[in-house]
Amino acid sequence: MPPMLWLLLHFAAPALGFYFSISCPSGKQCQQALFSGNDILLYCNSSGAHWYYLFTQGKKGRLTSLTNISNMEIMPEGSLLIKDPLPSQTGFYHCWNKNGRQVVQYEIDFQDVTTLHITHKDLGQRPLQNETLHLGSKQLIFTWWEPWQDCNRCEEPGERKRLGYCYIEEPLEEAMPCWLYLGEVLVWSSRLQPELHVEACHVQCTNNTQLRVDYVIFDNFRLDEKTEFAWLDCPLGSMCRPVNWRANDTPLTWESQLSGQDFTTFLDPSTGGRQLQVFQPAVYKCFVQQELVAQFKPAASLETLEAQWRENDAQWREARKALRGRADSVLKGLKLVLLVVTVLALLGALLKFIHPSPGRRSTQVLVVK
Repeated sequence: MPPMLWLLLHFAAPALGFYFSISCPSGKQCQQALFSGNDILLYCNSSGAHWYYLFTQGKKGRLTSLTNISNMEIMPEGSLLIKDPLPSQTGFYHCWNKNGRQVVQYEIDFQDVTTLHITHKDLGQRPLQNETLHLGSKQLIFTWWEPWQDCNRCEEPGERKRLGYCYIEEPLEEAMPCWLYLGEVLVWSSRLQPELHVEACHVQCTNNTQLRVDYVIFDNFRLDEKTEFAWLDCPLGSMCRPVNWRANDTPLTWESQLSGQDFTTFLDPSTGGRQLQVFQPAVYKCFVQQELVAQFKPAASLETLEAQWRENDAQWREARKALRGRADSVLKGLKLVLLVVTVLALLGALLKFIHPSPGRRSTQVLVVK
């Protein structure tokens, strides 16, 4: 088998985001199966590099310069970024330096993620069994499995997944990814599928798997009026990373979905659970590598806003009524105080008139004739 590729977590500029990078030794030819629909970076350490491609499906032709393909971009350091790759883009990718010499060659099989066969070990579901394909000779179709990913939760029950790719092997020959092997040969077999296998897990928390990024809050999602659902996209989530969703702090699991117990949400298998379809408003949180990366709050509906306005209006009316009552009480109190003061003043004046002060004598003189 050609030199195996190394899957690395590659950090690009923040404006671009996180991407998984495939690396191949310089001067070598490397072969790898991947899932379609998941962004990938083909590494080439050659500034000013030129890329050429030859797709295995469609008309045979020569290597073509990679220009004006909408989902492909050559990075400044020379690597090739492929966003949302298509199964039809399975083929050969050549990186040449600016001197016209080949630096590295990739043979990539973008296996159709929409045909993904998903199973859960704890539900008694088994992966696909090996089968034989007859194309002139007996070819064995089997699944090549990646190692288990990390558990998506810690200190409490969680789940982990592993990815499986379709491979074909001839007697005495090295196995190849299915569609690199078949090329333009048209074959139908239900066994020609990539796989996703899930099982329960329970691990202790460590700091080794954390992304150490700030989480973001989205507070404006709403269900579509016609379809009555919404899609939520977990930032940094990926088929190749452990992802965990919670609805109002209740974990959403593959086991519940595959067993038919949960119909309020749908974890999208083609994105490894990065995308979540929701059918009712709730506070949804997503975790990547056991770390909170996003929180989604539903936007208030018109009915909710009206109810809130009515509640606020009623509270304001009650407050005004209470304030008016307090004002009336204060006014009555002031009137009573003023009345008391007035009465006391009048009584004081009357007393002074009736009983003059001892220090003052009457100036009246009685004249007797």
